[in-house]
Amino acid sequence: MKPDKGCSLTLALTVCSAAIGGTLQYGYNLAIVNAPTAFIQKFINETCMERWDTPLDSNQVVLIWTVIVSAFSLGGLFGSLLAGPMAIRFGRRQTLLLNNSFLLVSTVMALGSRSARSIEMIIIARLLVGVNAGVSMNVQPMYFGESAPKAMRGAVAFSSAVFTAMGILLGQVTGLTELLGSEALWPYLLASNAVPGLLQLLTLPWFPESPRYLLIDRGDREACNRALTRLRGCNVSDAEMEEILEERKAVGETRAKSLWELLSDRSLRCQLCIVMAASSSMMLCGNDSIYFYASYIFQEAGIPMDKIQYVTIGTGACEFTAAIMCNLLIERLGRRLLLVGGYVLMAGWAVVFTLSLSLQGKVTGMPYLSMACVFAYILSFGMGPAGVTGILPTELFNQMARPAAYMMAGSMMWLNLFLPYSSVLPYPRQRGRV
Repeated sequence: MKPDKGCSLTLALTVCSAAIGGTLQYGYNLAIVNAPTAFIQKFINETCMERWDTPLDSNQVVLIWTVIVSAFSLGGLFGSLLAGPMAIRFGRRQTLLLNNSFLLVSTVMALGSRSARSIEMIIIARLLVGVNAGVSMNVQPMYFGESAPKAMRGAVAFSSAVFTAMGILLGQVTGLTELLGSEALWPYLLASNAVPGLLQLLTLPWFPESPRYLLIDRGDREACNRALTRLRGCNVSDAEMEEILEERKAVGETRAKSLWELLSDRSLRCQLCIVMAASSSMMLCGNDSIYFYASYIFQEAGIPMDKIQYVTIGTGACEFTAAIMCNLLIERLGRRLLLVGGYVLMAGWAVVFTLSLSLQGKVTGMPYLSMACVFAYILSFGMGPAGVTGILPTELFNQMARPAAYMMAGSMMWLNLFLPYSSVLPYPRQRGRV
């Protein structure tokens, strides 16, 4: 049975509401930290001067700045470990709503950091934003995969990547000096993530919980039927309800697996290895590092300083465009082709990018080739790895193993997000920016 227009609209609005305060937040917070880099580094130096009457050298400032940036990943790791237990206890929708509490506290910290002359408040704010991102990056794809009809499951789950890319683009635009990217407004830029969080708090309660969670985890068939009716239309497909009932019967009285139980289950070892490898690769490829240190990369590539912030917006636009294209093609081309093809293209562009940087100053036009390689690299990432990776736990694990699988996938993602930082730290250190 095909869903009617009302069903499609309800499902689309549910996706938008969940994603606005979910993966859009991850992308947004990934991007906004780049614009005020110089201003926050200046604030760090001035604050240390006031406290200890001793100026910091550039390496010390960069070290503190790195702690601020890395706090986002630490929070993400903690959030990914929280996501599974929260999703089991509170449900997918309620977890996303509760997750905004971390965000609102971080907003207060960011707004008060400059007046309080506190570097620590900025670190805590970024840590809490990371917790918010860690929870939403795991729970949102789970919620989408369990709420969408089978024929649309891949496309709906992939929309998490679309909203991540949209968040990156919005963060880059908001960070322009003409908007909130000026020295006077950087605390408001860091606190601006409260807006999508509040939008989610106002809209998501109007939409249904995951039907699979309601029936399989809670055993509430009536609530499941109501949720399916809203998401699919007036007449719920008998085949879909039968599929959920069969999974409920197969699960029996068993409870959701813990992370340790998942790691100990030999029958799930192959699926777990696939998810761990894919999640690690998505971060180790270094795509997110381009957003954290995009200005330094373009500076090394020879782009004029006054043009860098506009060029950086192009990177977000590339990933957003690629994510939309992949969302339209995923059911036609399949997951494996997009995932493997994306990494093959990224490897090729990385080689060209390395060669262009090594030939800079020796061959004319190399800075422009370097810039083109960055765009092509991000485009290749958005065409497959960015979205397919998040779908895998939903499709490879059953209802009882899925939360723990997302905990493992999220932990690998955030742990491996630390490693690309060290590879790009020489950019700010060489420039000695304070």
